Amino acid sequence: MKVRDVMTSSVDWVTPDTSVVGVAQLMKKNDVGSIPICKANELVGIVTDRDIVLKVVASGRDINNTLAKDIMSTDLKSVTSNQDVHEAADMMSKYQIRRLPVVEHGKLLGIVAIGDLAIEKIHINEAGDALSGISQGPAHH
Repeated sequence: MKVRDVMTSSVDWVTPDTSVVGVAQLMKKNDVGSIPICKANELVGIVTDRDIVLKVVASGRDINNTLAKDIMSTDLKSVTSNQDVHEAADMMSKYQIRRLPVVEHGKLLGIVAIGDLAIEKIHINEAGDALSGISQGPAHH
């Protein structure tokens, strides 16, 4: 099965100059944990709920004066719509991430999340393995 068969294709995104408050409101409206950041129709970053908590709230930044570009992750891992879902699950586990942008030629086509992989019964093991890898994370001493 291919990523295109399980991905969410209607994904809202914002520009790098969108306020963090705007990003958080869009997350709430869409009940999602991440928002892609695009510039000139190309994916340039992603902001997760964790980014907002750690890089803004816990760091004492002024949420009203912080923009998406100030906290977005730019070292993105992504997949293409033609990749096998097993590859997506492996990437999620390896990089300890729950969501992967689906990109073709730099353009955002959608998002595949760990929950999308778990929907298909044949991929329960891969999704479980990916989630297990994410949950374990690096050892903290």
